[in-house]
Amino acid sequence: MTFNSLWVLGSSRSGKSTRLVEEFYSWLQYNSIYNKSFDASQKLTKSNYNEQKELDIGQLEPGILVFSANNDNRQQLTDKILSRTQGKYPLRTKTPLGFFQDEVILFWPLLTQTLNLKAQFPVRLRPETEQEFATKLWRSHLDDTTLRRLGLNEYRLVRRILDLLQLAAYSQVPCKQIEEIISKSTATDENTIQLEPNLTSELLLNWREWCLERGFLTYGIVTELYNQYLLSDPIYQQQLLRRYQAVLADDIQDYPACMGNLFEFLLDNGVVGAFSYNHEGLVRLGLGADPEYMAQLAGRCKVETLEQEVFSSLAPSLTKPMLDLVFEPMTLSSLPQTVQSIQTTSRAQLLRKTAETITKVIDSGSIQPQDIAIIAPGLDAIARYTLIEILHKQGICVNSLKYQRPLISSPLVRSLLTILALVYPGLGRLVDKNDIAQMLVVLSRKQGSIPSSFANNENTGLTTEIDPVRAGLIADYCFRPHPEVPQLLPVNAYNRWDRLGYGSTKAYDEILQWLEQQRSNYQQHLIPSPVSLLYSTIEKFLSNIAYTAYEQLAALRELLETAQHYWEINTRIKQIEASQNENNSPTINLGNLEIDNIAQFIQLLRRGTIAANSFPVRPVGPAANAVTLATIYQYRASRSFHRWHFWLDIGSPLWSKGGSATLFGAPLFLQHRLGQPWTALDETEAEENRLQMILGDLLARVSEKVYLCHSDLAVNGQDQLGPLLPLVNACIPTDVAVVGSY
Repeated sequence: MTFNSLWVLGSSRSGKSTRLVEEFYSWLQYNSIYNKSFDASQKLTKSNYNEQKELDIGQLEPGILVFSANNDNRQQLTDKILSRTQGKYPLRTKTPLGFFQDEVILFWPLLTQTLNLKAQFPVRLRPETEQEFATKLWRSHLDDTTLRRLGLNEYRLVRRILDLLQLAAYSQVPCKQIEEIISKSTATDENTIQLEPNLTSELLLNWREWCLERGFLTYGIVTELYNQYLLSDPIYQQQLLRRYQAVLADDIQDYPACMGNLFEFLLDNGVVGAFSYNHEGLVRLGLGADPEYMAQLAGRCKVETLEQEVFSSLAPSLTKPMLDLVFEPMTLSSLPQTVQSIQTTSRAQLLRKTAETITKVIDSGSIQPQDIAIIAPGLDAIARYTLIEILHKQGICVNSLKYQRPLISSPLVRSLLTILALVYPGLGRLVDKNDIAQMLVVLSRKQGSIPSSFANNENTGLTTEIDPVRAGLIADYCFRPHPEVPQLLPVNAYNRWDRLGYGSTKAYDEILQWLEQQRSNYQQHLIPSPVSLLYSTIEKFLSNIAYTAYEQLAALRELLETAQHYWEINTRIKQIEASQNENNSPTINLGNLEIDNIAQFIQLLRRGTIAANSFPVRPVGPAANAVTLATIYQYRASRSFHRWHFWLDIGSPLWSKGGSATLFGAPLFLQHRLGQPWTALDETEAEENRLQMILGDLLARVSEKVYLCHSDLAVNGQDQLGPLLPLVNACIPTDVAVVGSY
């Protein structure tokens, strides 16, 4: 028996992933029957080995390779497969980038021979360290005159150039040909790099050479190494075919074009495949995905279309009426009662009224918080804070889906950085009285205090031994600034220390004694690294963090992972540059002292660096029953599903824009239009297609009710006249719009 490769085509929530899991299970069932019928005692000849290799899947090594578009989808698909197979079969589920990285590291010796690289274990650069070191390497070329001419700051320009390397790798364009691609594009403000193509190519080649000499891998370099060198290597091809006899890939429309090469190679060599494709689910279009190129694989497979939706949703009844209202201006129709609107004059009123509506329906018992999603084209800090605070005060938890913000925005992170500046000498210029006061408040939290987000209609909040007022007094009278050795003085340095109270005095003395002990440990070389000091501080003062909000836990984990990675990379650089001073290759002046690295690390975070997400941990307990708050991209990428949706800022023009979910220059690297100029007509057509996909996808992910939340004025005071405004006019408001000031 042989299996034909399967191509499952369907819309969102139509059962595509379930169909792939069933195909996976049928492969395993056949393999089990085949192995039982195979006489293990007979001699394994070349002919029957090839026959058995059709689906020779052993328990010692996973013979089926499973792919998902992102890590959240990977976890969900893994859970489905494990549930269907009862966990009896070892799995290897990967994202495309995760697979490239694992393979490049596993076969690094092969690449060192091919590219004549130094034999050293490779280390992956996280996005924040990639940005930092690329900026230092290119700083001599990106002077103030160049930045003013381009109208960009240094951070944004470096990020754009680095994104070009990643996009080129995704589209199988060698680094040396990036200059040619950029040169073909027209010089417009929105769609070109605005930098000389030869200079851009030179910067990227220097960066690539610098990384490979030191064994550093970025996402772009990993992708290029795998597709340009490893996949074409005969030795690797032999090992790949020996390890895998089947491949399964979900939501293939969100994969980069380079994945097509891998799948074509596997299918050409007898590997059976199963793929799912969703024409409405193009979430990563603009982030390297090439759906048109990946769709060509359908010609190699048996196509199976899933027409009927397995899960109930509003898509069948609402998609066409909504699209008609948006794209046919003369259409006169109204939307059913399942669509309601919340309309106000100002956005501040809208945020409060939306939160009050959610609170009201939850208090009435009509719905649970975990069944509600608030979705917006863009969430500024004020909107996010307002919604979270109002709901938290009512005892309703909020899960900000994949929310990325600068680490320095967390008080916990700022306090830990202040500890580093106080323990290590020479960092006094990086700490002031405000930092000291905040550190005292954070480090004096009482054990077992419960945050307001977990309270049941009670604003208990976190309590501390040193409140902000007393912390300010201590910082004013007991902190002695010094550029080399800043110090905290004993509490009696404040002549009215009796005003602080017993609890505050005791807590301050405990912090002071601990700081003195850590300084003594540093002088005796008992602190291995700053990372160990961070761990010690958390263990000493933040051991009650288990009762803290999930967002604060995530911030601490991101800080520790970022710090550990930063010192690992700096140690590698110092070792290499110390042993190769005579080399004329590009270098970065990182300093020679540990203190320099600490100062650079603190300054890196204070510049607003957004660290890579720490290893995902799902909320448990009360935090799991939470209202989901997400942008359109975050929600669609998570493949979530809720009973009720609240579409925020429905009149915003951002609904049809790619925004931050589109990398700069992405259209230039699509296979069907490689290097072609991106015109205004192309942009208009892309916005219309994006709007159709978003409406179809979101309606397929809601089952009962949609609230269209609209304010006449945007946050900047301008009128909201976005493309979805006709939807608001076609449905009845929940009640009379709020008027007046708020």
